[in-house]
Amino acid sequence: MITGASAGVGRAVARAFGGRGASVGLLARGRAGLEGAARDVEAEGGRALILQADVADADRVESAASALEERFGPIDIWINNAMASVFSPVIEMQPAEFKRVAEVTYLGVVYGTLAALRRMKPRNHGAIVQVGSALAYRGIPLQSAYCAAKHAVEGFCDSLRSELLHEDSAVTVTMVQLPALNTPQFDWVKSRLRGRAQPVPPIFQPEVAADAIVWAADHPRREYFVGFPTVEAIVVDRVAAGLADRYLARAGYDSQQTSEPENPNRPDNLWMPVDDIRDFGAHGRFDHAARSTTWELAISKHRRAFAAAAAVIVAAGLFLIRK
Repeated sequence: MITGASAGVGRAVARAFGGRGASVGLLARGRAGLEGAARDVEAEGGRALILQADVADADRVESAASALEERFGPIDIWINNAMASVFSPVIEMQPAEFKRVAEVTYLGVVYGTLAALRRMKPRNHGAIVQVGSALAYRGIPLQSAYCAAKHAVEGFCDSLRSELLHEDSAVTVTMVQLPALNTPQFDWVKSRLRGRAQPVPPIFQPEVAADAIVWAADHPRREYFVGFPTVEAIVVDRVAAGLADRYLARAGYDSQQTSEPENPNRPDNLWMPVDDIRDFGAHGRFDHAARSTTWELAISKHRRAFAAAAAVIVAAGLFLIRK
């Protein structure tokens, strides 16, 4: 099961699993995006089931899980990826907007996880992957609702992991913390910015995220940090949070918007999907600036091998110094 599967990261993940011949449940709100995702999965050699639902509705998520198992059998992997955001100063946010972002970005993860656990725990088998962000650790200006929701997901996962360990369960929970990505969300996110919203550079293609998420499903561990900017943001917040506050106060506004003015009347997807008629695909409008690889992910995937190689190099260096 992949939530938020109609566009962006979810779309890239669906295509990646399709390439493995997987049977994939595609859960999202937008019909056109879901139909495009299903075509992608099937073109890659997999099987797809469209499940049109809002992750903020726990009953609909549960029904989608039942429908997927009825069609394809037991769910082995569940990926919680759906999200919503608002680009806005805190003082201009409406209470209903905070609530909606929390319902999708945080409670959507909770509801998806509960649906997965109800099926995986009795079988003592399954992998749950939570799609996170560097912003799960480091909040930034103009995205308070989204940052708070991702922080909440991190705390939820900490509690759940401890419980699964206590029960000696074989069900795994992995959180994949992502960097800025070239997805369509910046063309449909609700925004009060003067300029058009953009990811904070450096920007990575959604396939980088998909690679990490698929890897995490097969190689579960507590957490993956994808891209050096993610590592940098998390480390700086841990050792110099006050310095990060001041840096973001200076740079965090301009880095999230372009010089091109925003259209205040364009549709946004906070309440209703914008990909119900138009299929946006996986990529946004930043292909010219987005990176397709990250050396940090390669190291993260094979950290034991890199650690062993580093130890050999250090040992060899010490040997030469002594000589």
